[in-house]
Amino acid sequence: MAALGHPEILICRQFKMMTNPILLATTNAGKIRELKEMLGGVEILSLKDVGFFDEIEETGETFLDNALIKARAVYAAVRDKSLIVLADDSGLEIDWLDKRPGVQSARFMGEYGYGLRNAYLIGIMKDVPDAARSARFVCAMAAVMPDGTELTAVETFEGRVARSAREANGFGYDPIFYVPEYGMTSAEMPPELKNSLSHRGKALRSIVKKIYA
Repeated sequence: MAALGHPEILICRQFKMMTNPILLATTNAGKIRELKEMLGGVEILSLKDVGFFDEIEETGETFLDNALIKARAVYAAVRDKSLIVLADDSGLEIDWLDKRPGVQSARFMGEYGYGLRNAYLIGIMKDVPDAARSARFVCAMAAVMPDGTELTAVETFEGRVARSAREANGFGYDPIFYVPEYGMTSAEMPPELKNSLSHRGKALRSIVKKIYA
């Protein structure tokens, strides 16, 4: 098993040096929870806190397109320009399915919940051998600084599609995302471990480095 580091400590220390609150441009409760864990001690605002309730149409062809669409829309609408607006778009790419669901991950199978989505993916891949079950989470993150400067990062988390849903924590496709090096799905990982390995954790650390470049 690979050694566990503590990169989230660096994130917290660097952001604590900042006086600007972070506005998370998402309504996804799981994402908000994870980002707050990684940004401990920093003033975090939600869209609800600033009175932003508009539906942002994600029309981009890539994860990065959509992250920028969200960050720019929120930055343009919010009057308080002391805020750093932080948005991400993320999803699951399955190689056997030609990288689907990809940018449609949040809208895959329409209104069905993730329980049914995960069951469907496991079902259609039941005869696929382990060697062909490779998959990755992708996270594109965009930050719009108070002066309008845009910073971006795209990171991945490699694994494969599990043969059954296994969960304890996590959300979305986490219960079927198996990480062989650790012998568990990302949903089974304790938050500290998941944040050190995940696509979202890597993207956040990349954004931090760019802020302080």
